[in-house]
Amino acid sequence: MAARWQVSLAALAAAALAGCSDSAPPAPRTTPSATSTASPGTASPGTPSPRTPSASTATLATTQPLVLAIHPTRAAQDIDVTTARAIARGTLKSWRGYQVGSLRRAQNSTTTLALVPASAAGPSIRPLTIAGVDPFKDPARYPLRTPGPQPAGPVIDLTAGGDVMLGRRVATAAARAGDVSRPLRAIGPRLAAADLTVLNLESTLSRAGTPQQGGDSFAAPPGVVAGLRAAGVDVLSLANNHTGDFQRWALIETVRLVRTGGIQPVGAGSNLVEAARPAIVERDGVRFGFLAFNAIGETPRATSSSPGAFSLRMPPRTGPLNTGDLAAVTRAVTTLKAVVDVVVVLPHWGQQYTHTPVPAQRTVAEALTQAGADLVIGGHPHWVQSVQFLPGKVVAHSLGNLVFDMDFSQQTQEGVLLELTYWGKTLKAARLTPYVIGSDFSPRVVTGARAEQILSDIR
Repeated sequence: MAARWQVSLAALAAAALAGCSDSAPPAPRTTPSATSTASPGTASPGTPSPRTPSASTATLATTQPLVLAIHPTRAAQDIDVTTARAIARGTLKSWRGYQVGSLRRAQNSTTTLALVPASAAGPSIRPLTIAGVDPFKDPARYPLRTPGPQPAGPVIDLTAGGDVMLGRRVATAAARAGDVSRPLRAIGPRLAAADLTVLNLESTLSRAGTPQQGGDSFAAPPGVVAGLRAAGVDVLSLANNHTGDFQRWALIETVRLVRTGGIQPVGAGSNLVEAARPAIVERDGVRFGFLAFNAIGETPRATSSSPGAFSLRMPPRTGPLNTGDLAAVTRAVTTLKAVVDVVVVLPHWGQQYTHTPVPAQRTVAEALTQAGADLVIGGHPHWVQSVQFLPGKVVAHSLGNLVFDMDFSQQTQEGVLLELTYWGKTLKAARLTPYVIGSDFSPRVVTGARAEQILSDIR
């Protein structure tokens, strides 16, 4: 589809010049290669671009954002309207180290800035905001316009975060502050701003049994569920190697507490049927389905008669890739895809303390996407790992820690949120938003050089 929309920079420049005249914008052409128009007016960064009398409602209804796009692993950038229009006209060929080029170059080069009609864009590019306006979150207000269709369906934001451990020293520090959910407070508003938010809870909420992993047995106070819900969390993966840290009754109680707290648990349960049961959430008529599995071990495998996690045996921790387990997971994906619009799989997998996925992760990810998974969002390595941007799909091998007391290295205190925007059933944007976990165990979003350093580990 991108090739179909390839328009020359000269054509875009001509359209932008026409859009800056005092006359009404030209009528949209009927072919996909129609040249684009930049709407008139200027605005300072952070404020919406004012509409002039010539930018009629009818014109806006027949145009789409002309997106300024960079490589998906670059940090967020905001540009002012005047500069954006100069780039669209072709009078400005570079900006902040980026050279204006094609969509294909922007997808493969970290120093290219492309002009892309929104209908041709997808998760393989990162949109710039113009004066604070995001072309996919708020398409009607994005200042640069080109003839084309409006969003097909409602705008829906989904945010995924990494591993959350609210026990051990995190719990001690939070209790000292009188707020068991304190580590979530700084990033909570960002999580809550999404229409749908999913995290991995790397602990139990009960000490009903004997610790199974010594000092690495994680249990958080039950009160953290209210804090997670206040942060907008809708789905929690419990398919990991710590949900079983205090044996079977603690696991069952954890699942119950999450569910009664208003959050959908996925990936663990009192038996295999419950552990493999997807969580389904609907937003604006679009159905999102979530599945989760544990490939690390330690938490027992759920069976038809015993509690545990939905599990898949694979390297590096639970033996060679088990084809029977993989077939069971892919069948679950295919079955779920038949009843939802978007399938999200949450694996707990991989090697700790490395930015490089093990080969089996790529093998399993390919099987999952071929079976119908739209998003594969992994955890466990405690460091960020590579992200694959496929047509309409994303595979994030590890988002890193979100809340943890692993303050023994820089990498274990860094991570990224995966912030996705859908237009109806179609994934239009995937943004990697870096953060750093502070001495209070709270993650805080970072920008600039620190953000680029974290994203370079993903590249």
